[in-house]
Amino acid sequence: MAPGDEEKTAFITPHGLYCYRVMPFGLKNAGATYQRLMTKIFKPLIDDVVEVYIDDVVVKSKIRGEHTQHLRKIFHLLRKYGMKLNPAKCVFGVSSGKFLGFMVTQRGIEINPDQVKAVANTLASTNKKQLQRLTGKLVALGRFIARFTDKMKPFFLALRDVDKSEWTQSCQNAFEEIKRYLTQPPILSSPQPRERLYLYLAVTDWVVSAVLLRSLSPREQRPVYFISKALADAKTRYSRMEQTALALHTAAQKLRPYFQARPITILTNQPLRNVLHKPDITGRMLRWVIELSEYGIDYQPKLSLKGQVMTDFIAELPKAHISDKELTPDD
Repeated sequence: MAPGDEEKTAFITPHGLYCYRVMPFGLKNAGATYQRLMTKIFKPLIDDVVEVYIDDVVVKSKIRGEHTQHLRKIFHLLRKYGMKLNPAKCVFGVSSGKFLGFMVTQRGIEINPDQVKAVANTLASTNKKQLQRLTGKLVALGRFIARFTDKMKPFFLALRDVDKSEWTQSCQNAFEEIKRYLTQPPILSSPQPRERLYLYLAVTDWVVSAVLLRSLSPREQRPVYFISKALADAKTRYSRMEQTALALHTAAQKLRPYFQARPITILTNQPLRNVLHKPDITGRMLRWVIELSEYGIDYQPKLSLKGQVMTDFIAELPKAHISDKELTPDD
């Protein structure tokens, strides 16, 4: 703590008045302050050599010889700023490991096997609390599951019934489908700094969904993040164009760090750009346009479908909302 700020953390005990000399847990801005410090310390190496989230640090290297050099740079910066490491929490020279609850490997970001095992070993729920607990486990994996909210619909309907919250056959079928999906979940890719990303939007009667993609070549796309959100009752009565705009706005809110740091191309066959740039636009659409104006967004027609991951993403769309072009692979 800065000497002038120590008195602001004062607290009373039976033995007298005390204050903190180092930042304690629980302060409102402690996390942001700590992250700002870590960003300042490792700024020359972030994205290239190291990734930092508060007190979690990953040093990444392509070959072992480079890794030793990178670690020396990290240790030098830690000594320079008087930071210490807990040896019991450090792991060196591994090709994969857990980071923020996920498995980070050479292939990308993968689901933590422990989370998948916890879901697979869960029995059918017999009461509302058990159903809520199971739903919480599945929600934690939502970024890996294409059209997650659609798959979870029977659970949400069961929880909405205040009196019963029964485990129905629809819940069982949905649960089995999700468990099958988790046996071979997609591997999420980590985009490069300033790399252009692509956002694929999907809208059904009660859910808006999106998948953020990297396009490594005209025939190779890799998912970065899946999002999905149920529509409130009033929003189900929006026009299809408004729901598509809502899907974009929802994605921009959820994926704000990606939108701020990289150019984003929206893949849609709806005339979304023309609608959002009309001079006489009003109401909620105008509010969304203002919020989206801070990002570097452009629009393109949807690409032809490539890969099983993208097939899974639109597999449950009503046929009326899927064009033949989307389902036809490139020649």
